[in-house]
Amino acid sequence: MSSVPAASAAELRRTELAAFLRSRRERITPDRVGLPGTTRRRTPGLRREEVAHLAAVGVTWYTWLEQGRAINVSAGVLDAIARALLLDPAERAHAFALAGAVDPRAATESPAVTDTILRMLRRLEPYPAELKNARYEMLAHNRAHTDVFGAPEESAPEHRSALWGMFMNDRWRTQFLDLDAMRRDLVAKYRKAMAEHVGEPAWRAPVDALLAVSPEFRELWERRDVAPVVSHVKRYLHPDPAIGLLRLEHRHMWLAPDDDAYRVVAYIPADDETEERLEALARSSAVSSPAVASSATA
Repeated sequence: MSSVPAASAAELRRTELAAFLRSRRERITPDRVGLPGTTRRRTPGLRREEVAHLAAVGVTWYTWLEQGRAINVSAGVLDAIARALLLDPAERAHAFALAGAVDPRAATESPAVTDTILRMLRRLEPYPAELKNARYEMLAHNRAHTDVFGAPEESAPEHRSALWGMFMNDRWRTQFLDLDAMRRDLVAKYRKAMAEHVGEPAWRAPVDALLAVSPEFRELWERRDVAPVVSHVKRYLHPDPAIGLLRLEHRHMWLAPDDDAYRVVAYIPADDETEERLEALARSSAVSSPAVASSATA
């Protein structure tokens, strides 16, 4: 059984990228991008020089790209080409994957926040539930999540993540009864997930921000521990004495079968007392909070 040499694999990716960009160029008519049409064109769609003009890159360079030559393709230039070719999110992700580049827009877009997902979050009430990405950033949540853990909207968008909250959210730091163990577990899971994204700004930025402000995070990060994603029971003391202790088992529902998939995280009562307390909390707040909210920044 033989494997493909690294050089040949890189060449194949360049060839695939070239063919893909060419196919996208040929499907676009000039009027769709604001260019004047002509009566006679030897090939369908845009010309290479027109794409180069729209993307503000050199014609020769773009021609080499479509020929699959071994040239450097930066994320910024590929972003401009993707815009010029009107690539949709799936096509854009495919182009960046073939080029081996990090999409600069990936950190701000949340394609998983759909009406279907929002309805699912609402139907999970009175159980707290949220939509997260691979970086543990909250993209949407239901009313029960706010009732139990507080409103994410009170934090800056870049701070609406479990990683930041475990070290910097005052409510979480005082109300989670197993905070030290939860911190160790989360930091180890984040490091494991980050292995596939070393050097990507969207993954590195939360780490750098916490290293600058949290000695507790710095100590755990420097241990270099890793851990898989598993379900366990979290003990949370609600600020309202009438609610009190909640024992919640968090369960992950993956939206796609890969490590970077978005996932719905539901917090399921681990005992009858917690079930009753969540129902009581839901009744008391039914008229004061939105049923479901998006936490996404884009």
